[in-house]
Amino acid sequence: MAEKVEAIQGLKSQDRSIADEVQQAVREKKPLTIRRIITNEYFLNIVSMIAFLLVWHYAAASGAFSGALCTPWQVVEQFRNLMTDTLAGLTIWGHIWASTQRIFIGFVLASLVAIPLGLFMALNPYVDAIVKPVFDIFKPMPPIAWISIAILWFGIGEPSKIFIIVIGTFVPCLLNAYNGIRLIDPEMYDVIKVLGGRRRNEIIQVSFPASFPAIFAGLQISLSSAWTCVLAAELVASRSGLGFIIVQGMKISDTSMVIGGMIIIAIVAWLTSLLVMGLEKLLCPWKRGIGDL
Repeated sequence: MAEKVEAIQGLKSQDRSIADEVQQAVREKKPLTIRRIITNEYFLNIVSMIAFLLVWHYAAASGAFSGALCTPWQVVEQFRNLMTDTLAGLTIWGHIWASTQRIFIGFVLASLVAIPLGLFMALNPYVDAIVKPVFDIFKPMPPIAWISIAILWFGIGEPSKIFIIVIGTFVPCLLNAYNGIRLIDPEMYDVIKVLGGRRRNEIIQVSFPASFPAIFAGLQISLSSAWTCVLAAELVASRSGLGFIIVQGMKISDTSMVIGGMIIIAIVAWLTSLLVMGLEKLLCPWKRGIGDL
């Protein structure tokens, strides 16, 4: 008995020593060298942005594109003016909220319908046989092609813009939910059967959790498509939104307003995608990341 206790204590002391070595190795700081600095990810990001801004500035200063290209500083000044001045009765924050509100409504409506429908199609062959032929007819149609008929049906108000966003976000949500179920490894279902589980256990414990990463990938794609659709809808007929700012800049030949609107769209779209990514980490923490690539 005493020998077993000594053996266990020896293993514990060995484990502690290994752990201490690992922690000591992690705490060790490598010497700061020029090579480490210039190969650092953040340093390369800064260099890339500075190089891009310099190329942009010199291209604008040299009169490229027949003088229709503004400098980065002119875009900053235009953004500052939009923050204080009003355009069609709204500041830049009002236009950002108008576009974001349309995105949110259309995105949520499409997700609430497309994701459950995609899951039902993948889990039920009868639903798949009924819905898939009709879905395959409308799937290749570009969302922008619906703008004219949306205006005929709903006019130039908010419903037509939201309808375009729903159309643009519906397809990626449904496809990823559908494929997220269909591409699950069959061996995962075999485990449930071996443990005595039923069809309900397979759906709740395997199908739904395993399909979440694919569903969130579809939400990311749908969100990008939603910003494309709302911009197209606002370019056609709107008195508010970021697309309206771009149209006004084009009408008065103000390149800084056009590029400023484009940059604001990119920033707001990036922030909204971060929200979806945060929700994904919260709901499916088991998703594996691929690092050191």
